[in-house]
Amino acid sequence: MRALSQVFLTQILSPVLLPLLLTPALSAQRPATWRCAHVLAEDGVSWRDDVVVTTILDGVVSVQPAADAAGVDRDFGEAWMIPGLIDLHTHLLLRPYDERSWNDQVLHDSAELRVLRGAKYAERTLLAGFVAVRDLGTEGAGFADVALGAALDELVARGPRIYPATRAIVLRGCYGPAPDDPKVIKGAQTVAGVDEIVAAVREQVAGGALWIKVYADYRHGADGPVAPTFSLEELQALCAEAQRLERPVAAHATTDEGIRRAVLAGVRTIEHGAGASEATLQLMREHSVVLCPCLAANEAIVEYAGRKGPIVSRLNAAKVGFQRALAAGVEVACGSDAGVFDHGDNARELELMVEYGMTPAQALRAATATAAKVLGAGDLGTIRPGARCGLVVLGGDPLADIRNLRKVRAVIREGDERAPR
Repeated sequence: MRALSQVFLTQILSPVLLPLLLTPALSAQRPATWRCAHVLAEDGVSWRDDVVVTTILDGVVSVQPAADAAGVDRDFGEAWMIPGLIDLHTHLLLRPYDERSWNDQVLHDSAELRVLRGAKYAERTLLAGFVAVRDLGTEGAGFADVALGAALDELVARGPRIYPATRAIVLRGCYGPAPDDPKVIKGAQTVAGVDEIVAAVREQVAGGALWIKVYADYRHGADGPVAPTFSLEELQALCAEAQRLERPVAAHATTDEGIRRAVLAGVRTIEHGAGASEATLQLMREHSVVLCPCLAANEAIVEYAGRKGPIVSRLNAAKVGFQRALAAGVEVACGSDAGVFDHGDNARELELMVEYGMTPAQALRAATATAAKVLGAGDLGTIRPGARCGLVVLGGDPLADIRNLRKVRAVIREGDERAPR
């Protein structure tokens, strides 16, 4: 029988995670009440002071002044409550590259092992305040993200809501390991021509993909240059089939032409996007295409290289591209590419957004209301009656300093009787 012990309260003191604090067992019909000195208003730029939020399971029933509440189940005192954060670009099936190389993971680590790791990474992500992720490719682990998401939904393990993209789609001969050797397993589904593209979209949707990810550009061959992969007509066929199956499309794209083709074809988001020209950025704005810049992944890759050599230009290009997108008025959402770096360190993306020119309020919105809009998830992103956004309690004001997102005191999210341990 479900109970309000299903709502679990995880307590962490930065930087060391402490054991979870569990809410007392309550009747499933009885609301749970949470008082906080500051609760983020729906406008995302101001606080409602001394407020009680009432929930049933994960649903927000009311947000009212504490003076109007008869009593509370949990009083957080001087703290700041925000809706659960959203990361639109993760790889829960990947281990950070400084721990194990991408090639070794794809070629030698079983899907079973990677799913078990993924469950641990999902919990880390949740404990960092992220209640939903769009997982953009299993990198050789097939449809394991769908299975992981189902396990989290069943509370076999704890983690965020997953929007899986399964295998991702790339042009044959462009993706590793060993792009030129078709006998070697690849980190994405390789195709050539419209018929194979359409078949891949159908196969991935049948396997549980809620998003389709396509590589609109990539390296050609093992050592070739980064260049567009599919023609505009091929990308249009991919997007048309995805739309017919009611699935949005995310496009990895770093070159101006790759981004331009993806936007014209009808993708919903551009991942990375550093190479967009002013004209292409304007096209993104006109077509309401959202940028997920993956700044934290670029930083991590440069750090892995010791911040030496030509790789450093990658970080500079990401920063400049992001700043040009902001100046052009392109909508930006949080997409970190976690998995390249540590899961649970997702907030680094928001810190870099602020470092590169956003206000803390803009960065917070990128991981709440904007990201929720990208997902078409009206129940996420704001604390309001009817939402099922999860609640994150912080020990500092993130609108004053975005680094306060690291000061997670509690995460409240729906669970069931199997969640406590």
